[in-house]
Amino acid sequence: MAHVGDSAVRLDGARKTYGDVVAVDRVDLEIRPDEFFTMLGPSGSGKTTCLRLIAGFERPDEGRVELDGRDVTELPPYARDVNTVFQDYALFPHMTVGENVEYGLRIAKVAKEERRRRAGEALEMVRLSGYETRRPGQLSGGQRQRVALARALVNRPKVLLLDEPLGALDLKLRQEMQHELRTIRGEVGITFIYVTHDQEEALTMSDRLAVFKDGRIEQVGVPADVYEHPANEFVAGFVGVSNVLERDGSRYTVRPEKVRMLDSSDRAADGLHVEEGLIRDVSYAGMVTRFLVDLDRGGELQVVRQNLEMSSQEALEQRGRRVRVGWQRDHAYALPDSHEPTHEEEQ
Repeated sequence: MAHVGDSAVRLDGARKTYGDVVAVDRVDLEIRPDEFFTMLGPSGSGKTTCLRLIAGFERPDEGRVELDGRDVTELPPYARDVNTVFQDYALFPHMTVGENVEYGLRIAKVAKEERRRRAGEALEMVRLSGYETRRPGQLSGGQRQRVALARALVNRPKVLLLDEPLGALDLKLRQEMQHELRTIRGEVGITFIYVTHDQEEALTMSDRLAVFKDGRIEQVGVPADVYEHPANEFVAGFVGVSNVLERDGSRYTVRPEKVRMLDSSDRAADGLHVEEGLIRDVSYAGMVTRFLVDLDRGGELQVVRQNLEMSSQEALEQRGRRVRVGWQRDHAYALPDSHEPTHEEEQ
């Protein structure tokens, strides 16, 4: 049990329903001060509803919401020391960039000169100094997202909530903004709570992450631990790509990049768990090739191999070939016997 002030955000038995639909099912969660924490899950898993409970846009039917050890369950959004960045930016099109960023300060009746100074600092932080007089319609999608971020940061909240903020951006711009967000978080020293369904985004950006399914948390942990040691089959399959095999009555998972394709005379197989099979399908993806192997002992494996020397034609010619595959035994992680979720949390 956390003491007052030990956590930036705490959900204690939070439950939220919409009619017969249970959106959040008695979730317990603690998020640490200054942490970049990600809520990851498919659509309808409850992650965005949890974010809305923290923001105050929704109130739980049961349970409590705490910010910095203070019960804020019944407080409206404006009375909570949090700000939210949305996917659609939610900028005022008739206002300039500077006016958009200053808006929250103006509502709080901050003096004009102080508003200008703090808005300028926020825009500098998101690399948009000099854009004060432009309007949102004159900006690119990435620039509009930066303005929305500056507007959320200018009030200096203790917690910044980000609801799929990069979902509308193209891949290259999304990757650039991921880097910017990590940099900004380091500069401002506040808690970031990030909602996404993008597994790679969650793994690369987070200090810790929670994997949601059906309104519950399946696992909480640092990205490497959740990826390497999934709590159950759902986590193994949702966080990246994983192979699930059943051997001798046990089920375990091994990641595609951990599996090696071996030549018949490959002495490197010593010490590996080795099986034989047939390459059923091949997908050439530039830097890597993905192989789908039907195993003689039953089951299938996805195998990823870097294209250090192999061309696309050589890769595609592997289809239908028999192959030996192997992996280190400690790279195979046993899954729980039960198929029921464990809802594991590592506080």
